[in-house]
Amino acid sequence: MTLIVNTLVALMDKLRRALSGDEGSSCDEERGFVGQTFDASTLSWSTRLKGFVACFVLGIILSFLGSLCLFLGKGIVAFTLMYTLGNLVSLGSTCFLMGPVNQVKKMFAPTRVIATVMMFVMFGLTLYAGIG
Repeated sequence: MTLIVNTLVALMDKLRRALSGDEGSSCDEERGFVGQTFDASTLSWSTRLKGFVACFVLGIILSFLGSLCLFLGKGIVAFTLMYTLGNLVSLGSTCFLMGPVNQVKKMFAPTRVIATVMMFVMFGLTLYAGIG
């Protein structure tokens, strides 16, 4: 597992260097999104990648366990809570890569606002259907 994470870190460092462009530039537009994101973060790239992988895997496990609860007859409430929590944790895992503020800005960009609102409405309806 450590070898995979280290390989991913090395690949993402190469990608970061390729996307950041001229590192000596003082203009934000010339540095690009990736350069601005790394400057605004206090976590190292490897720490952010590890946090992303950990949260994403935890989210998948929670969603899978929720589905398993549904099929094993453990109740719709357990399914609803675990499945929704798993999806939220998986969604939140990307905050490690770009930061929570940039994540929210991207989610509520004009091209994505409808999808974002519908996703949260469906989370709410799932909880209401299972618990309410």
